[in-house]
Amino acid sequence: MSGKGVSMSVEEFLNEAASIVERAQEENIILRILGALAVHIHCKDDARCAELHKSLERLGKGKPMFTDLDLIGYKAQRKHVKKFFDGKLKFVPDRRINALFGSKRNIFYHPKGRYAVDIFFSRLEFSHDVDFGEKPGKGRLELDFPTITPADIVLEKVQIHEINMKDIVDLIVLFLRHGLSVTEEKDKINCKYIAETLSDDWGFWYDAVNNLEKVKGFATKFSEERKMRKEEAETVIGRVDGLLKAIEEEPKTKRWIKRSKTGTKKIWYRPVEEVLR
Repeated sequence: MSGKGVSMSVEEFLNEAASIVERAQEENIILRILGALAVHIHCKDDARCAELHKSLERLGKGKPMFTDLDLIGYKAQRKHVKKFFDGKLKFVPDRRINALFGSKRNIFYHPKGRYAVDIFFSRLEFSHDVDFGEKPGKGRLELDFPTITPADIVLEKVQIHEINMKDIVDLIVLFLRHGLSVTEEKDKINCKYIAETLSDDWGFWYDAVNNLEKVKGFATKFSEERKMRKEEAETVIGRVDGLLKAIEEEPKTKRWIKRSKTGTKKIWYRPVEEVLR
């Protein structure tokens, strides 16, 4: 999920992304926003969280907040998605990438070159898999709008084997904004769903737990550097600890237990090469 940056204001980009999802919905096409923009949308109504998302400089000093627009749809609607971007929106397809990875991923470019759109179908397949279901009415995309759910954002971020600062910042802001729940609740992180997902995949569990510990460490660091308030860091750490407790207490499957015996002696994640465009 990379790009050279978005050449429009944050507000313009947010409005345009939401408009694309809404217009797709009018065509009975299910698309949802992923990644940092999904975090921003979930936090924009909280002035302090929105401020932190910007001030912590997730991509580095002087860099844009967002690199591109990441979306996910259902594999069953792949042909409709292509027609929507090609025909309705007049976006320019990346023919090489779409030919190579078309069943899993498509890339389109804004007609005026303002940003790229990276569209995934049904699952994210990076260090670990994050599954959303195969078709409308049978998956998780309809649970929130215009983004994926907070729990799915957490899974999207913690599946990264070599997590970086931008993803840690996204998680810190998300945990500051949202409390935990054991069911699907609006603007809550469903810790039960996350725990159940990780209970069947030792490798995913291992990276997720390590990454959540890193989130706690950086929350403490940002507090010590006075980049965030002490009570904000404590809120983040408390919620991450709550999620870690849910993950620990969730019964593990036979598959998880069997794989745990091998541990890190065997590679437990999928090496990821970034798609260049």
